[in-house]
Amino acid sequence: SDEENWYCECPKLYTGKLCQFMTCDENPCGNGATCFPKSRRDVVCLCPYGRSGILCSDAINITQPSFSGTDVFGYTSFLAYSTIPNITFYHEFRLKFQLANHHSAFQDNLIFFTGQKGQGLNGDDFLELGLRNGRVIYSYNLGSGTATIISKPLDLTLNIHVIHLGRNLQKGWLKVDDQKNKTVISPGRLVGLNVFSQFYLGGYREYAPELLPKGPRFKNGFQGCIFDVQFRTSLNQGFKSPGTPEGHPNSGRNVGQCKDSPCSLIKCRNGGKCIETGSTVYCDCLTGWKGAFCTETVSVCEPEHDPPHLCQQGSTCVPLPNGYTCHCPLGTTGTYCEQG
Repeated sequence: SDEENWYCECPKLYTGKLCQFMTCDENPCGNGATCFPKSRRDVVCLCPYGRSGILCSDAINITQPSFSGTDVFGYTSFLAYSTIPNITFYHEFRLKFQLANHHSAFQDNLIFFTGQKGQGLNGDDFLELGLRNGRVIYSYNLGSGTATIISKPLDLTLNIHVIHLGRNLQKGWLKVDDQKNKTVISPGRLVGLNVFSQFYLGGYREYAPELLPKGPRFKNGFQGCIFDVQFRTSLNQGFKSPGTPEGHPNSGRNVGQCKDSPCSLIKCRNGGKCIETGSTVYCDCLTGWKGAFCTETVSVCEPEHDPPHLCQQGSTCVPLPNGYTCHCPLGTTGTYCEQG
């Protein structure tokens, strides 16, 4: 019939007669994971803090978080802790980090960030630490201009780097590894840091990097491990870990345990390659295979098949033992229903 002689050519990642279904609609990911379509029928689960595995169903205990930078889907891995209290006039931070590889020191990587509105727009107060061109960059804005300290290049032969930084009113200082202490005075008149956002470690919650602070604009999340993060907001108190309760993040995404490999627990079949970013893990399948572990074949009629079938004008592709045939709707003919 004529009414049936139409069809929707769906854009990537949508399916259904009206292209109304997206792979993640029937979200198989567990525990609040971010679902991301890997193909028309497969998803990747970006795991929340404390979870791992293909569907994020495995609990992992994280004592030394490992961050994977910005993954192939454009998300950064991060941890978010409650707002750091009483930071207005004085703060000191200590932390250690280990780079995943030397290259990762040169990619504008964010180590931590906290801001007034959470977005670091011009004029907003913020405090941040990152890596660029193999150097550590410490930056803050009290509302009347940004102060920045840039360290000497990191000694990349060191396995673990140690950072100690602080600020008293307008004066800031940074000490990296065995380098000399460097200081700065922030411009303008304001002396208090007013930040209300959470304390982000290793990356940023938002998908969009343009929400990162406008100043240094760190585009990528950190790649490697960050541990022993501690702070204090007055000289006469002890150091403590961020978070409420202490040491516990509110949320996070894609964070693994340092030195653990999720891929060691997973076997991708049929030549598929295990890909891990933080605690997220998935199989990258060779052409012709699909599914979580690359165990399902892609039929010649499926959209993922390479090369795609050639049936035209709303005809139906029907697989045959070798190849396929096109069932033509009324009013068309030819091998691929290409003739009226």
